Amino acid sequence: MNKSICLIVLLLAMTSAHAQHWLTDFDEAKAVALKEQKTIILVFQGSDWCAPCIKLDKEIWQTEEFQNYAKDHFVMLKADFPKRKKNALSETLQAHNNKLAETYNKSGYFPYVVVLDEKGKMLASSGYKKTSPTEYIKFLEAFKS
Repeated sequence: MNKSICLIVLLLAMTSAHAQHWLTDFDEAKAVALKEQKTIILVFQGSDWCAPCIKLDKEIWQTEEFQNYAKDHFVMLKADFPKRKKNALSETLQAHNNKLAETYNKSGYFPYVVVLDEKGKMLASSGYKKTSPTEYIKFLEAFKS
């Protein structure tokens, strides 16, 4: 029994070590970015309905290469807009994401990746790109202030 518990704890630790750390609060993202001198990557997505969003997540955000780089260089901020009732956000988080969209994604593009400085000033934006994590990192880095 002890070996099973140890194995489960070890597997959970390994999984969390490679998980992308996403913030959902803009003020928190700005505070972390300012403190750590990092660029904010704001991602507007429809996690349960937008095929290009799901591809971007799988091909870039979930890769070990991107996650390892991002943890030291970016503050990752997610603004999700799920459609399925079972995935509905809290009213507070939905209102927060709506406010972010009013400011940074007025056209309602999905996915929409916005590169921001630590104060929230937009440096660049992009939609889905079929590319490698290495090339995507280079793309995001090109806009750092």
